[in-house]
Amino acid sequence: MRLDGKTTFVTGAGQGIGEATALRFAEEGAHVVATDVNTETVGETAETIEQAGGSAEAHELDVTDGDRFHELVDEVASERGLDVVVNNAGIGHPPQWIEDTDESVLDYVLDVNVRGVWNGCHAALPHMKEQGSGAIVNVASLAAHFGLPRQAVYSLTKGAVLNFTRAVSAESGPMGVRANAVCPGFVTTDLGEQFFATRSDPEAAREQMEQRYDLRRLGEAEEIADCILFLASDESSWVTGHGLVVDGGFSTS
Repeated sequence: MRLDGKTTFVTGAGQGIGEATALRFAEEGAHVVATDVNTETVGETAETIEQAGGSAEAHELDVTDGDRFHELVDEVASERGLDVVVNNAGIGHPPQWIEDTDESVLDYVLDVNVRGVWNGCHAALPHMKEQGSGAIVNVASLAAHFGLPRQAVYSLTKGAVLNFTRAVSAESGPMGVRANAVCPGFVTTDLGEQFFATRSDPEAAREQMEQRYDLRRLGEAEEIADCILFLASDESSWVTGHGLVVDGGFSTS
């Protein structure tokens, strides 16, 4: 098993890509520290893992709370060590023109999508550098490469996540710590469904979106989780500072 005996820390593990990643890590032998702002859903993730014979614990975590992030990571690292951190928690926003976007939207999305990733790396790096090993995987987006119309704030934050990941890699690589990002295309998560729900004809919008991908379908959370697993495991031992695009061929069209 690719993560046998390793301690992994996953944010936003109550649903979507985070949940799929937590389950996949457990299948590969990891102890999963599943965190989310939603205590009910993250508890269900941990329970599912344990019922399947895996090892997990669930914690409430608002990734914008740096003090709590540090406290929890320190606790985990002191008790079990810390091998992998996946900074997955993130949010989107309704389609808006830049000039119509309220500053409160900018502040909130920046806080979760950028500060949340910063907090995760800030908390984990001292432990990983001290032990001379570790893997960080940040969840960015295809929007980090393609500025999306009426999704300017989201594009801004995901571009920041990708470039920050490169900076983390440059700083921590000499100490044996790897940092990479995944850049998914459109994935059928709750966040994706919220996007379609804002359209006048959600089903037509979905079909139109599917046609923009070479594979003529949207991605699944489990497919992104498999890529995160690769970046978290020793199979990618010479991969760092990379943004892995997982987009069903969108960027080739």
